[in-house]
This record gives sequence, C-alpha cells and structure tokens, in this order.
Amino acid sequence: MTKLELQKTANEVRKSIVTAVHSAKSGHPGGSLSAADVFTYLYFEELNIDPKDPKKADRDRFVLSKGHTAPGLYAVLAERGFFPKEELTTLRHVGSHLQGHPCMQHTPGLDMSSGSLGQGISAAVGMALSAKTFGENYRVYTLLGDGELQEGQVWEASMFASAKKLDNLCVIVDNNNLQIDGTIEEVNSPYPIPEKFEAFGFHVISVDGHDFDQLKAAFDEAKTVKGQPTAIIMKTVKGKGVSFMENNASWHGTAPNDEQYAIAMADLEKAGEELCQM
Repeated sequence: MTKLELQKTANEVRKSIVTAVHSAKSGHPGGSLSAADVFTYLYFEELNIDPKDPKKADRDRFVLSKGHTAPGLYAVLAERGFFPKEELTTLRHVGSHLQGHPCMQHTPGLDMSSGSLGQGISAAVGMALSAKTFGENYRVYTLLGDGELQEGQVWEASMFASAKKLDNLCVIVDNNNLQIDGTIEEVNSPYPIPEKFEAFGFHVISVDGHDFDQLKAAFDEAKTVKGQPTAIIMKTVKGKGVSFMENNASWHGTAPNDEQYAIAMADLEKAGEELCQM
C-alpha cells in the first residue's frame, strides 16, 4: 500500500474503534486510537499473514501485550478481512467472540490471549524462542503500553530475550505518555525508555508512531538486526484523531455517549475527506 492508502485505512480503523466502543458502552478508546497507525502498518504491510489461512504455520506472530486496547486490534483484523466489520458492534456483548480482552480461542487472527499487563511480552518471547529452537523463520511482534513498562515482568522478559539473542523479536512501545490515572511520570515514571531497553541489550529505534515513513524505516531496520532483539519506541498521541479525546487521560477507558460519538465520527469523516483530496 502507498502511504496515502495506509493513512486512509488507519482512518477507517479509527472509525471502527470509536463505533465498537460506543456500541459496547465500555472499552478503551484512547490507547486504541494512539496505536491505530501501527496496527494498520503491521497488518497491511509488515506481517506475513493470510486472513484465509489464519493458522498457517509460517505466519508471523503478533501479541497485544496491552490487551485492553483490543478494540484497535479487532478493528484492524476486521479491516484486513479476518471477520466482517459488522461484528465490531458486538464488542463486549454477551455471546460475542469480541471480548474485552483478546481471546485466541474465539477470534480469528489472534495468536495469543492477553489481559493482565506485563504478560504479553513474555508470551511473545516464548514464541520467538520456539522459532529459534525449531528452526522456524517467522518473526514475533508485541505491542506494549508505556504505563505497562511499570510491570516488573516486562523487564524479566526483556532480559531473557537479550540473553537468548532473539533477533526475531520486535517489541513495540506505544509511548502516548498517559495511563488511567494521569501521565506516566505522575504514576511511576519508566523514563528514559530507549536507554532502559538499550541497557537490557536491545537494538532501539525511536519514531513518530503516526508517521508511516518512519514506521516503515523502523520495521525494515529491525529485520536487519542480528544477535539481539529490537525495541521500537513510538511517540504517539492518546486518542489520536478525535479532537476531544487527544491527550486526555479520561478517555483511557471511557466510552463516548451518543453526542460524543457523533462529534468523533464527524472528526474522522473530515479527516477522511481531507485524505481523499490529497
């Protein structure tokens, strides 16, 4: 896809995120929106996957470590064709396969269930180690929130990934600087993030997480790294694309009401129209 096509697709993903959370009357829009661009790049450009064969043996693996941003992952899976977009309005409903956190037993395209913060990266490290052990060529990607870095398990997994030279592992950090109770500095600062991953033996790349050129360059570079895992630290805006949600911690886990939903969709419709004129 071209950069413009990726931008248009990410905008559609954002519409689906807002629609799903509004339909559920609960969920986590802020961090889903900040990660919409990297979700789009991964599923439309980077990952070796096939919606028609979601369990193919040589597929790349993706683990959503910040599992509460499932609306973003579901939105891109639907956009990519793993299941109908109409099902997004069943998010968190009784009987829906789209649970509040990803469940690999029920949703096509999921490689790992996730919930408690800090655990997803450990699962991803295990997958990467398995590939190395059995001579498989697939790569493993995992997305963490910056607040999630406050979990000790993240650093245990990182230490192990470096010790085992897992150069088939790419850790992505969504650094939108906000978590449920405020800024990450106010709660328990994990800064400086790049230097911490470097100290744990990672090759580190810092990018603007909303710039597809920078994302492409980062993921291309990650595939050239040998003998160590890669961490891509993305600077992002929480609630990106929705005017009243941007950089507002209160939208970490709040669903828009009908009036707010209308405003959010108008923002995204306008952004889509502007992209169509480019």
